[in-house]
Amino acid sequence: MTGIYFSGTGNSAYAAECFCREYDACAKAYSIEDSAAVTAAKAADMIVFAYPVMFSTVPKIMRDYVMDNSDVWKGKKVFIIATMGLFSGDGSGSLGRLLKSCGAEVVGGLHLKMPDSIGDEKALKRPLEKNKELVRRAEQKIKAAVRTLKEGHPTQEGIGPLYYMAGLFGQRLYFGHKTKEYSSKLRINADKCIGCGKCEKLCPMGNITMNAGKAVSGSRCTMCYRCINKCPKQAITLLGKKVVEQCGIEKYRP
Repeated sequence: MTGIYFSGTGNSAYAAECFCREYDACAKAYSIEDSAAVTAAKAADMIVFAYPVMFSTVPKIMRDYVMDNSDVWKGKKVFIIATMGLFSGDGSGSLGRLLKSCGAEVVGGLHLKMPDSIGDEKALKRPLEKNKELVRRAEQKIKAAVRTLKEGHPTQEGIGPLYYMAGLFGQRLYFGHKTKEYSSKLRINADKCIGCGKCEKLCPMGNITMNAGKAVSGSRCTMCYRCINKCPKQAITLLGKKVVEQCGIEKYRP
């Protein structure tokens, strides 16, 4: 087994790593940003994908990665983990349909409710202990899902027509267009920015550059929230107007 993930604040990376470790102590998970991921996937008999659901669908960076490497997935058995702050409907099914169109065999799916990564929306924030409990429960679900996968009865969360309808009418029909293209809505407060360059290094899209000692955003934001949650001066926002909490799996994991 090989794990492949895209992760903004670490939820999906943690899920993929836990799943692989539970399945086989020698199994390894790779970020889609790691050039070794494709080589590892080609050699694997089964691939577990993990990604954060956005508006009940697949973020564009993950969708592009799958299609850019479409020949790799042909004939592969895949298990999909969808991490989410709220109920996504068919999170694993959304990526599963894309992989299936590339010739993969989708064997199962798992939905994990995790600490929300959207740091600039107060309505989505939870107390610290609640987030720690979410991570503990996610770990328990992963262990149970690995056990049933080994027994030949993989979990099917997010897969099937009922899940599809829940995802479609829950969010995707109204907000799914937000992930069809990269966003130009990232805002950087020049007065707060100290020019440390951390956001530039963290951005998976190369969307942030330094200009005259200040961070400047382009139009290729994939809404992963890395920069927002790591900016030392909370100078960056996307969906909200103010950073409420800077999130990261390291705050909540054991």
